[in-house]
Amino acid sequence: MTAEKFLGWTPAAIVFDCDGTLMDSERHWEEAREVVLRSHGTAPDEEFARRTKGLHYTECGRMLAEFAGRPELADEMTEQLLDAFRRLVADDPVTMPGAPQLVAKAAAFAPLAVASNCPRDVVEDGLAKAGLLRYFGHVLVPEGDVRPKPYPDVYLEAARLCGAAPADALAVEDSHCGFLSASRAGLRVLGVGPRKPVDEPPPVDVWVSTLADPDLVKWADSRAA
Repeated sequence: MTAEKFLGWTPAAIVFDCDGTLMDSERHWEEAREVVLRSHGTAPDEEFARRTKGLHYTECGRMLAEFAGRPELADEMTEQLLDAFRRLVADDPVTMPGAPQLVAKAAAFAPLAVASNCPRDVVEDGLAKAGLLRYFGHVLVPEGDVRPKPYPDVYLEAARLCGAAPADALAVEDSHCGFLSASRAGLRVLGVGPRKPVDEPPPVDVWVSTLADPDLVKWADSRAA
């Protein structure tokens, strides 16, 4: 879908990622990973941060343990990661630029859901503190038979619960892991970030640098009118 076609399209549902898309919490994950690794005598490098962005926390814990040379501590380091992250989010729940405004506008013309790899309590608490949880009819996280991103499960289930066919729904994402999940589920994908990757092109339909992008805001206003 081209940007021009996107601006003329009205999705039947919109499914937002949370960390790094709605909430400015990716920096908390980075800090939490650093806290855990330093407690085990090492520190993450830039490549490690890139590879772990957007992953389910259990997979991230496993990678932390391998990076530290202590694979047998994967479960322990996963718990340490979650504890550190929860503390950081509780101390500093901040939304991404344009997120509150876009969510409020989008809720006027489409059912909304959240699809995240984070634990449910982290997602719901963060969104509630930001005043955004009330806009979302459903919050999907990996639990039960629902597998984490990059599997398509959370996006497929979110579209279903919103009453929309995947091809008629829009995913809003910031990580390659999330792009894969949403595109595999068959949703249109709006990628958000400072710059679109060129070395590993993400499967996105449209890219914006921020949810405050003027064309995106104008699109939402026109649909809500």
